[in-house]
Amino acid sequence: MMIKKEINLNLTDADLEVLTQWDTPTICNALELVAAHRRGYGYTVKAFSCIDPGAKPIVGYARTATIRASAPDLSGGNGMADRIPYYEYVAAGKGPTIVVIEDLDAHPAFGAFWGEVHTAVHKGLGALGVVTNGSYRDVGDSAPGFQVLGGQIGPSHAFVHAVDFGGSVTVHGMVVKHDDVIHADLHGAVVIPADVVKEIPEAVAEMNRREAGILAAARSADFSIEKLKAVISGKGDIH
Repeated sequence: MMIKKEINLNLTDADLEVLTQWDTPTICNALELVAAHRRGYGYTVKAFSCIDPGAKPIVGYARTATIRASAPDLSGGNGMADRIPYYEYVAAGKGPTIVVIEDLDAHPAFGAFWGEVHTAVHKGLGALGVVTNGSYRDVGDSAPGFQVLGGQIGPSHAFVHAVDFGGSVTVHGMVVKHDDVIHADLHGAVVIPADVVKEIPEAVAEMNRREAGILAAARSADFSIEKLKAVISGKGDIH
């Protein structure tokens, strides 16, 4: 376990909550303006199975861990009582939190760490959800309001056990460290650098201004290639 405290630049709950009004693609668009160097990294690049696609986005500070499930834990134990240090880690520090867990197995998702019990426990400890390349189960019995982005749904927990926590993890191409600010929804997840969190709302507004004219023209009855050329002039890169 190696936890390096990240500087959150005095972010408030309101600074994070305001970001939940926009989906994760919109946040990625905004980051292209305020952190252009991160355009090619810092977000997930594979699809997730989402337990509640209709849920609003979640934003919180990362709590990281690694797991394995394909073989027993040879160190012994690893029942719930043995995980107390991990639970203490999840509960400590500033919230809200999002748990980011990397399944280290050669074939991730062999066994599920997430189900009825762990979603309830982590929700009770202040976590909004989890982002993992591992599997989850108990879909109908998972804690209401706790979002799960997982590699897949599976029936068994197999030999699942925690390996470590608090270090750097990589989930579907996204590298995450303890206390990173994470934004996630059904599309996936992205790390928002703490020093630009407060700039995101204005960046979203700017992207919306750039897109408004193009969308209005594209949806008009008399849209044409000439009208498109006219409206995109000077708009920059719009998707």
